[in-house]
Amino acid sequence: MYKRILLATDGTALSKKAHKHALQLASLAGAQLFALKVVPRYPIAYFEGAIAVEANVIKEVEVKWEETARKILDAIVASAMTQGVKAKPLVVRSDLIADAIMNTAKKHKCDLIVMASHGRNGIKRLLLGSETQHVLTHSQIPVLVLR
Repeated sequence: MYKRILLATDGTALSKKAHKHALQLASLAGAQLFALKVVPRYPIAYFEGAIAVEANVIKEVEVKWEETARKILDAIVASAMTQGVKAKPLVVRSDLIADAIMNTAKKHKCDLIVMASHGRNGIKRLLLGSETQHVLTHSQIPVLVLR
């Protein structure tokens, strides 16, 4: 069955549902879990220099985002330990979330990606896009999507 499962999370309630399923599946399969949180880079203005932001402020924001990601992943790892599942937390910094998920799965030789879908449709999907849809249609390995 599965030996290396990548759980992509964003820390939302829906994502927590996916993490519970991923842990159960990993436990049943005797698989290792890789818990991933993709952290964006600090956004850069369209007009270079239009809004001056000091480098130390940008660094503080990025550190805060990473600390938040670590807290989310630490909770998943702790939950995995109680179920006897070996879990590794991964924080990846990228603005291309779907690509980061697929690249991480490939790098760690995962044989399944587990993630949630917010189920947006209509204009919200058009404006916000769908990282899950992108992973689902471009991944070279199976993807389990939970709603």
